Amino acid sequence: MTAQLKLKSRIEKRLHVCVGLDTDINKIPQHLLNCKNPVTEFNKIIIDNTYKFAAAYKINFAFYEKDGAKGFDNILETISYLPAQEVLTIGDAKRGDIGNTSKMYAQSLFDYFQFDSITVNPYMGYDSIEPFLNYQNKIIFILALTSNRGSEDFEKLKLADGSSLYQKVISRVESWNANKNCGLVFGATNLVELKENINLFGELPVLLPGVGTQGGDLEGVIRTFYSNNNRNFILNVSRSLIYCDNSVSFKQTVHNTMRKLNETISTII
Repeated sequence: MTAQLKLKSRIEKRLHVCVGLDTDINKIPQHLLNCKNPVTEFNKIIIDNTYKFAAAYKINFAFYEKDGAKGFDNILETISYLPAQEVLTIGDAKRGDIGNTSKMYAQSLFDYFQFDSITVNPYMGYDSIEPFLNYQNKIIFILALTSNRGSEDFEKLKLADGSSLYQKVISRVESWNANKNCGLVFGATNLVELKENINLFGELPVLLPGVGTQGGDLEGVIRTFYSNNNRNFILNVSRSLIYCDNSVSFKQTVHNTMRKLNETISTII
């Protein structure tokens, strides 16, 4: 199944939560440290207790790369545990470099790790994105307006024509979407900008980080999309979900937290 169909099938079930597997061995429940592989054991438990309500799973490479080859093995084991034919997987690697380098990054994420989608940085322009776009059955989520405070430094800069840099990115992504495999990353912490620019998104799927620990307005974001007749979005939730309980009984707490998230969404939509 293509990445596009996986995402569509989950959204049609009104599932909009992307589970961020930003797994830090220093934050997982202590009793798991006795396991053969605490990181993958933790990930499997999170998956088991969220899958019913999840639109996607996002693996942030930084939390795995720091462990070298073992970290890459943990990514592969986690990916293989997911029902690959049913749920979207996102390699949150934020890649972006000149042509040949991006081609190698694309082969790594899509051919070796077998992710359905990836996050990329468009700062170096079209030729840094093109190798990813050649994978027509994948989704390339391109950074437009991120959830961090530093987005003020460059992304929100005003250009000579009065638009902001992030708006120019959205426009360019639309023009790059010939294969219907482009998406956007738009921080949920930017609700004002979301309301002002949602009509620019067209058919692009939108990944929204920043709900939970970063303080993004869950209800505000959902109401904005639905009031504009746009269902094509997923909200990433990481730390506030996977570390919501550090006790032995954390499985049930994670399950309940995920269920309540979806109940909240259902009351709005």
